[in-house]
Amino acid sequence: MFYAGVLVTATLPWSIRWIGEQLPYMIGHYEETVIIYFVLGVAAEKLLWELRKIFKTVQVEDCFVQENVVSLRKMGNWSFFIALMAGVRSIVYMTIAMCVVIFVFLIAGMFSRVLSFVFEQAVAYKEETDWTI
Repeated sequence: MFYAGVLVTATLPWSIRWIGEQLPYMIGHYEETVIIYFVLGVAAEKLLWELRKIFKTVQVEDCFVQENVVSLRKMGNWSFFIALMAGVRSIVYMTIAMCVVIFVFLIAGMFSRVLSFVFEQAVAYKEETDWTI
């Protein structure tokens, strides 16, 4: 998924031109569309990169570490940023799908931030337990 996202983001100028043949409105706002989707793509890639870092700690069975707390906070921040940029995109042209994207990423951002607090407590309990053994 990460590499597919890089490919899609890198090919945006050509793919948006191609999609614009089907949806002429996008060609009318070509530059804005490319910039907004490029920023959204980079933000999504940063979010996926943090998720990959968390998966690596899960694979080595050491998921309650401070690095995951930081990654979850960053994922929450990137989710809020994506929701904000989707809101900016809605200024250019509004669709129902973009309203759903905004809502989903706001929820994902809140979920990631709350989960970071839970992980922070788990890390503290784990470190306390490690010192007692």
